[in-house]
Amino acid sequence: MRERTLGDGAALRLLEERDAAPLYALIDANRAYLRQWLPWVDKEQSPNTTRAFLRAAQQQFADKRGGQYGIWQHGQLAGVVGQHPIDWANRACALGYWLGAAYQGRGLVTRACRALVSHAVRDLGLHRVEIRAATGNHRSRAIAERLGFRQEGVLRDAEWLYDHYVDLVVYAMLAPEWQA
Repeated sequence: MRERTLGDGAALRLLEERDAAPLYALIDANRAYLRQWLPWVDKEQSPNTTRAFLRAAQQQFADKRGGQYGIWQHGQLAGVVGQHPIDWANRACALGYWLGAAYQGRGLVTRACRALVSHAVRDLGLHRVEIRAATGNHRSRAIAERLGFRQEGVLRDAEWLYDHYVDLVVYAMLAPEWQA
């Protein structure tokens, strides 16, 4: 999948190197907000580091290991949702996502994740899709719950977040359970 309409002026589009400037600008404008839950924010220090991420994302897509998609609202980049590299041996992947603070509360990530889960299950033939979120990240957890993912457990001290560890809640959706 390269692109999908999400309704209400929103769309998913596979990120490309040409998106480096708007992606870096969105990260930079939301740095403090994103840093609360995302461990990679401090590494994004220039459009060049963002460009390197986009090149790696393009290679990931070319190698059939998943995609990284921009969430666009009325032509403006609002955030990103992507598949962590697909595990083809187990027909599984995990989703990661974030939005700029100004785009919260519009259902964008829920719609984007719904589209990616449908793509993973129906088009790619994957059996399992995971979402992991810090136990305290209630907004992120609500997306998994809204989509009907089942909470499977908590991984203790599973992610280093700048100066401390956070526990991650693991949610999963199996292909036979997917209804959307």
